[in-house]
Amino acid sequence: MDVVVLAGGGGTRLWPLSHPARPKPFLPLLGDETLIQRTVRRIVSVTDDSPVTVVTDARYEGLVRGQLPGVRIIAEPVGRNTAAAVALAALSLNGPLDAVMAVLPADHDVTDEGTFVGVLRTAADHLATGVFGIEMPLVTLGIEPDRPATEYGYLRPRLAAGGEIGGLTAYPLEAFVEKPDPERAAELLSRPGTAWNAGIFLWRRRAILDAFARYASDIATTIGDGLERDALAESYEEVRATSIDRAVMEPAATDGLVVMASADVGWSDLGSWTTLLALLGAHGTGRVVPPGERVHAGPTDLVVERIDGRLALHDGPRDTLARGPVAVLLGTTPDRAIVEALISRTSAAEGMP
Repeated sequence: MDVVVLAGGGGTRLWPLSHPARPKPFLPLLGDETLIQRTVRRIVSVTDDSPVTVVTDARYEGLVRGQLPGVRIIAEPVGRNTAAAVALAALSLNGPLDAVMAVLPADHDVTDEGTFVGVLRTAADHLATGVFGIEMPLVTLGIEPDRPATEYGYLRPRLAAGGEIGGLTAYPLEAFVEKPDPERAAELLSRPGTAWNAGIFLWRRRAILDAFARYASDIATTIGDGLERDALAESYEEVRATSIDRAVMEPAATDGLVVMASADVGWSDLGSWTTLLALLGAHGTGRVVPPGERVHAGPTDLVVERIDGRLALHDGPRDTLARGPVAVLLGTTPDRAIVEALISRTSAAEGMP
């Protein structure tokens, strides 16, 4: 199996921990390892001794090389969202076109790593090679929701057409659903089988290249031309920025080419301060205040900001004008030590590769 990890993004919801020079994947948010190191470690056993491939913005090639010396790096001249990154990887890999390719984000967390690896293996062996009468399916992992989240997209399966495949519950996918408002999220949660979209995919390389040819030929053709002419930077200037979901997966689901595998693996996208605090065992909720807005923190709140480029932690009460992005952690003062440790880890990592 070819395993491709996508590493990039601005991480704006975790400002000021993350910043343009060091986005979320390259930070040790949950322990001594950075998120991308955790991601590669947990999936390396499914690669059959092949190197993991990391697709990243050229700005972060040095960070990837420093944190993961053994991986293969595919550097994008500039970030163009996930559709371009997936197309570049699919066109750049050298193995057989019928080999299974797994695509994962670099910055998610999985607590049940053993089950997760098992899901990937089963999906690769029993789903991505053809299932439910679909010769070249595009497989996506669906996470069982535990609340009406508005920060995730959703997957709606065709329940009546699914079944147990190799010990894995799978269904043909009816549709992708964009991030909903609270009312729509509650309705989706009430529907049996509906899952969160984890952004984790498996397919034969031939299948994803065929899907690009059907639904987003401009992206794959432009990138392929750049690779052929050794002029990728020039070609990337013309590549439209869009997600793999919007460019390929949504129309492919409409055409009955997508399969969802259910994955109960303790997944989180670590997409907010509130989620990060919970995973660290701290109380409270967090929000990011943009530069130029007033910051109000009460007596049980904490404030995280950058002063002269360095992270600083302050106790409330505090009222000030945000000079840069500021995180306000509401009700987190009782767990100040946990946040202090997080700030310390992150600050130390900024002086390392």
